[in-house]
Amino acid sequence: MGTRLRETLLATWVWVRHRLDRRQPDVSELGTSAIRRILAISCTAIGDTLMSTAALASLRRTYPDARIVLMVHPAYAALFADNPDTDGQISYDGRWKGFLRALCDARRETFDLVAILHGNEPQATPLAYLCGARWRFKWPNDNRFRYLLSNDQPVKRWDDFAHGIDQRLAVAESAGAVPGAPRRMVLPVSAERRQRVDARLAEVWGITVAQPLLGFQVGASTASRRWRPERYAELGRRLLAAHPDLVLVITGSPQEQGLAEAVAQGIDSPRVIVTAGRLGLADLPALVARMLCLVTPDTGIMHMAVAVRTPVVALFAAAHWSRSGPTVDLDRHIILQKHRTCDPCLGKRCPYAAPLCMDNILTDEVFDACQRQLRAHPEPQA
Repeated sequence: MGTRLRETLLATWVWVRHRLDRRQPDVSELGTSAIRRILAISCTAIGDTLMSTAALASLRRTYPDARIVLMVHPAYAALFADNPDTDGQISYDGRWKGFLRALCDARRETFDLVAILHGNEPQATPLAYLCGARWRFKWPNDNRFRYLLSNDQPVKRWDDFAHGIDQRLAVAESAGAVPGAPRRMVLPVSAERRQRVDARLAEVWGITVAQPLLGFQVGASTASRRWRPERYAELGRRLLAAHPDLVLVITGSPQEQGLAEAVAQGIDSPRVIVTAGRLGLADLPALVARMLCLVTPDTGIMHMAVAVRTPVVALFAAAHWSRSGPTVDLDRHIILQKHRTCDPCLGKRCPYAAPLCMDNILTDEVFDACQRQLRAHPEPQA
């Protein structure tokens, strides 16, 4: 079945259901114990879901006794399994193939309220309506299914929110949460997980707990956010020469393992290890927490580092850090922001294997930023 036909059938289905819907929920329920079961949808990328954790914490403070279930991408479910503000998960990758299964899973829970913190359309809003919840909230709400939302007015777009975390907190506030919640992301790292990662570092790579680590995240979700591998290699050689005890850790997903290995070969040192593809996602926060600093583009592991309070040197060009970069502990992070070289910026459709705007970030300034971080934060965050 084609995508357009699926969307047409879904649109017809929900329109008919909505026309027959006679429910008139009482607005006085919001923010009270009358809301007993909440579905929070955040089923896109790692960074997107990490930014949603601030809103989950806000919902939990307002609804301490409610059952809060997170709809999360199945590839990242393990990373959020220990989130203290949720009581369960529903796996969904936001695509058509799993739509009916996710809808059935949601209907079994009989939710009172759905907060769409970050989800793909045209699936997310119809799913929130069809699961039976009497309250449904989402910002921005400028899509064709806006009429299904409890907050269909006023119409707001992405540009109406300063940062992704602010957008998610606004959803929580619409759902009854008290305004002014902290903008801090939540990613607990247990002592057991830290010990497990320490043991793995020792067993596989011979790294002791006393050795200082500095991380490179060389991949990103889109080409427009990546820094040249040869510049990472030059940076690595300079850092190892300046710090004889330092170990460089090149992180990444299994799909980024080849890129990570190429950077490691360019550095050509026994003090470089590649964990991309060799360390599970659930163990990654504990690894990042051990680092003195992480050099990273605008991608999920940057948000992870910020969440566990590891200092970052963040590389931005196509996007602006004020919209997707660190929002707390700004004294711990260094952001290198360059201008866009293409107008308009094609973003995810960037045609350059080595983006011109990222080329404006020079190795010298990244090295200097790393030196400042190593002087300012000589020990990892406990």
